[in-house]
Amino acid sequence: MLPAKLTSRLTLTALRRIQLGAYYPLSNCLIYTDGGRTRNHPHSDSSVSGRVWYNRSPICPTHKRYETQYNSRRCFSISAATVVNSAPASVQPYLRLMRLDKPIGTWLLYLPSTWSIALAADPGCLPHLGMLTLFGTGAMLMRGAGCTINDMWDKDFDKKVARTATRPIAAGEISQMQALVFLGGQLTLALGVLLCLNYYSIALGAASLSLVVTYPLMKRITYWPQFVLGLTFNWGALLGWSAVKGCCDWSVCLPLYFSGVMWTLIYDTIYAHQDKEDDVKVGVKSTALRFQEQTKPWLSGFTVAMMSGLVAAGINAEQTLPYYAVLSAVAIHLTHQIYTLNINRPEDCWKKFVSNRNLGLLLFLGIVAGNLWKERQETLLQNEEAPR
Repeated sequence: MLPAKLTSRLTLTALRRIQLGAYYPLSNCLIYTDGGRTRNHPHSDSSVSGRVWYNRSPICPTHKRYETQYNSRRCFSISAATVVNSAPASVQPYLRLMRLDKPIGTWLLYLPSTWSIALAADPGCLPHLGMLTLFGTGAMLMRGAGCTINDMWDKDFDKKVARTATRPIAAGEISQMQALVFLGGQLTLALGVLLCLNYYSIALGAASLSLVVTYPLMKRITYWPQFVLGLTFNWGALLGWSAVKGCCDWSVCLPLYFSGVMWTLIYDTIYAHQDKEDDVKVGVKSTALRFQEQTKPWLSGFTVAMMSGLVAAGINAEQTLPYYAVLSAVAIHLTHQIYTLNINRPEDCWKKFVSNRNLGLLLFLGIVAGNLWKERQETLLQNEEAPR
């Protein structure tokens, strides 16, 4: 009798919890984002404010909706988008104009300079931490300035594309004059960073400004705007070495710069495949439209060129075994990216695009390890040459 009553009570309790939404198997729920992002594109520029859960439980057939805000979840991870969303409302449009909620672009701008700084370090030494910090700050500011210029040029185009229609200038949150003043502030701060370097590097850094200003126009006149972006984004491969050494060693810097440009052609062509339909409608050009179904052979060629440049840079910088071991891993990573890429699935293109941050970090670690290995090699040679 008692077991029967207990069983009955437990069953009633479970049913009540199901009806109240306290217990839903995850397999019976459909999750979709609601609020900021447009539903026809997985990576709209506006951030996600919440998630909506629809119950598909066969026990309770009525679809119930539960919204869970990110800030109410028991999660201690802090994303860039969360930081931007927690800023004052009047500041948020400017932070989004800088793309602070999407730091992947800052990483891709910053990483080539870290490679150069690490290659320029003395044998057996870690990269200069002060330089890495300085270049990180500069990358954030210059990426923000570049995005501001891009949005000012592309205001009318952005309004016609689902992914970019919510950008602050296109959406009317920031006027052209406000954006211009904000751009001036960013460039002033970036100049302050540049002035911390030697005179050679100041002149070299200033030379890149013309690329920053003209790149947004390239998509109107050529199918190769990604090449111009590569020239712009990888300027740090030249600047990092000169900031450490006082001037460029072109036998190292040029192959490294060339490899960076090839890398940009790879990841930004993948990125451009997300927008190819909208680009055709608004009359914008890209390598994605140029290559179309031949994208993978082109990307494979860029990969071979990139790896050749990295090998040449490593030889001229007298790199060691760990560096070349990591180059093998980088080549495998790129091969997997290209082989598994589905250019007709925006979600897959975005996934492949953002994975390049990890690739860049892996190469940086390989350079550091290879440089530390130099000291070990020199010590072994000295021990062999020492009289017994």
